[in-house]
Amino acid sequence: MRDADDPRVGRYASSFADLMEMRAAAEDVERYLDRHEGWFRRCAAPMPVEPLGHNGYRLTLGRFGNFGFEVEPTIALELLPQSAGVYRIITVPSAGGEGSLDGLYDVEFNAALQLDQPEADLTLVRWQLDLSVWIRLPGVITLLPASLVQSSGEHLLRQIVRQISRRLTWKVQEDFHATYGLDCPPRRRAQF
Repeated sequence: MRDADDPRVGRYASSFADLMEMRAAAEDVERYLDRHEGWFRRCAAPMPVEPLGHNGYRLTLGRFGNFGFEVEPTIALELLPQSAGVYRIITVPSAGGEGSLDGLYDVEFNAALQLDQPEADLTLVRWQLDLSVWIRLPGVITLLPASLVQSSGEHLLRQIVRQISRRLTWKVQEDFHATYGLDCPPRRRAQF
């Protein structure tokens, strides 16, 4: 779909960055992040999550739409093992997904989490996400001005990421601090 020469396939892309404050040493945060088989499913709820191999998960994000066109996207992610304090999350093929959505959309998700320890008991998890989504739009939508469709699609993509990332960030912070019996920092607004 990414290389399709189809005027109905629209590409929407954006980059995002934010941080999570963890009130613990970087070693504790690393130990927690390395054991994603526990926290990932807990923190992603209520989104349905299915494991895919040792480091992968299939995640259903919810129902989203624009111009009366709705989709319930599912994405398969792999949480790669840490390398020099950097964690990467990438999309992987998701065999066995809902067949009716095949050919409707494609996602390229590339995230990196970098640990920064400015104080002995404070670790900042700085994350960056580059996200591209290709969607095969219904023909009627292609009758609208291309600039309107593009700006609406990119606006919707930002809304989805903001909504999911803030909720997931907060739940990971809560889960981490509860796991270690620490006071959780107050919620803060997303930087995007």
